[in-house]
Amino acid sequence: MASESSFDIVSRIDLQEVDNAIQQALKEIRQRYDFKGSISDIRREKGSIHLTADDDYKLRAVTEILLQKLAARRVPLKGLTFKKPEEATGGSLRQEVVLQQGIPQEHAREIVKILKGTNLKVQTSILGDQVRVKGKSKDELQGAIRTLRESSLPIDMQFTNYR
Repeated sequence: MASESSFDIVSRIDLQEVDNAIQQALKEIRQRYDFKGSISDIRREKGSIHLTADDDYKLRAVTEILLQKLAARRVPLKGLTFKKPEEATGGSLRQEVVLQQGIPQEHAREIVKILKGTNLKVQTSILGDQVRVKGKSKDELQGAIRTLRESSLPIDMQFTNYR
């Protein structure tokens, strides 16, 4: 058994689950009476989702349907960043939703700062878009996970490679 244990803190959204949620949301939009004849649409391109609707009311309804479907598929809603809606052709509205893939540097530094502020005997290191936490005791590592779960960070975190 190794004398030092570690785990990684990552932030990944399962894109297959996002695609499934989008398909379910589109199916509901096509069946609803208030969307008949509407140009409402949801599509995913790489790391973002694009919402299109006739007006502000329909855009909010499309957003609500999408959020319900994402939550049902256990996609973390903290991992979504909604940009401001913008005007599109024909008086319709378009909105981009960015999917969080990886931990941004400023949040990684904040994670390191939170763990250094505790009296836990762990070492942290930022590795690209993830943070590695090492410690001699697994109890210390579990305490670090508990501390981070209780923190008010605005990002979604998963704890992987626990060894």
